Amino acid sequence: MPKACDLKKGDIVEIDDAPHAVRRVESKSPSSRGAATLYKIRFKNLKTGQKLDQSLKGDDYLRDSDCSRVQVQYSYQDGNILMFMNLEDYSQYGLNREDLEGQIEYLLEGMEGILALLVDGEILAIELPQSVSLTIADTTPGVKGATATGRTKPATLVTGLEIQVPEYLESGELVKVNTATGSFISRA
Repeated sequence: MPKACDLKKGDIVEIDDAPHAVRRVESKSPSSRGAATLYKIRFKNLKTGQKLDQSLKGDDYLRDSDCSRVQVQYSYQDGNILMFMNLEDYSQYGLNREDLEGQIEYLLEGMEGILALLVDGEILAIELPQSVSLTIADTTPGVKGATATGRTKPATLVTGLEIQVPEYLESGELVKVNTATGSFISRA
């Protein structure tokens, strides 16, 4: 049973007998001594898609959801449905674009390392790997000698995601991106 203070984006817990995914966690430290830190958590009901905001103390316990995690590969997009293939038994699962809010821009066809969350054989959500390698589609030309400075510039990746990259990178280069924060990590 996880505590509220241990929750992070993407965790799945059970609230009112329904699986909920953690979408955002904010911690608020009270100004008075001895008061407990409060965590404002936004959940998304994985069955209905409804959002739920709760404020919890750090030592409040939540129930783990009864879901299985299987390795899948992103196969293709069919209209508004994104298809994933189970790497063990090759079965197919489809998820609506709306269910993948904030995750689509990290997906490339044939991408592996994705975990699908299944309840009763039905896919409810996916968990992305910690980082993905994506190619820079468009950015301003690199600046000679800019490797020593910490300045950044905007870059658009092949999936449409916009991130800040160091000045010395150019279009066509492969970079690693943190899927939790959407920030540049390194060259891939």
